[in-house]
Amino acid sequence: MSRLSEIFSNNPKCFVPFVTAGHPDLEATERIVLELVEAGSHIVEIGIPFSDPIADGPVIQTSSFRALRHGYGVPDYIELIRRLRNRVDAGLVFMTYMNPVWSYGPGRLAREAAEAGLDGIIISDLTPEEHLRFREQGDPRNCVKGLDIIFLAAPTSSDERLRKVSRASGGFVYLVARTGVTGKKSDVESQVPATIRRLRRYSDLPIAVGFGITSARDVRRVWRYADAAVIGTALVRFVDEHRHDADLPGQVGLFAREHLIPG
Repeated sequence: MSRLSEIFSNNPKCFVPFVTAGHPDLEATERIVLELVEAGSHIVEIGIPFSDPIADGPVIQTSSFRALRHGYGVPDYIELIRRLRNRVDAGLVFMTYMNPVWSYGPGRLAREAAEAGLDGIIISDLTPEEHLRFREQGDPRNCVKGLDIIFLAAPTSSDERLRKVSRASGGFVYLVARTGVTGKKSDVESQVPATIRRLRRYSDLPIAVGFGITSARDVRRVWRYADAAVIGTALVRFVDEHRHDADLPGQVGLFAREHLIPG
């Protein structure tokens, strides 16, 4: 059983925050993740900054651009995972795009990240078809092995697409609450319940819902239907607004406890 599977088995409702690695810097990111886990996060998504984050709204885009200015690379993000794994048992998941993965080497990234303690990876623009093609080719340079690969589903996905996403995913399925980029408010009740019912036809994997989840109230709504709620933009915005504060990590932990994680 993978760590992600074990986490969902032991926690019927999970809280999953997203942070951008290196925003405002990697030292702060490490301390922020530690605070978020202490506050009650079960899994933390750690975004690898990318210059063309097409699925992200302006807040997360800005955080990526600020992080990129430091000149960090994939080895720095893997080392971040290694340091965190020595201190936390929570799930750690990378979220990124195919370009950085391909540039570094999918097999190399998977091997080094898994050895460091990473549990899974979300590659926003990797389709199940491409992933399965790489796997069938058996080329270790093109296969992301040793990690749970998590794919995205949407309310607009056809039943055939949901079936493919479910078959290819490991750890959990990430359901976006609406189409478009991150950051805009979502009406959880409008499409999420029906899409979750459709997903359940094809997979027993846990379902995490993200995009436009901005408050503890939203998290409670998601938990009525899904296994996990993901909060990204609201948290990244708070980090950005307070990035010059002396005790940024402590403030992030307090913000999560008071505004994001249901009591």
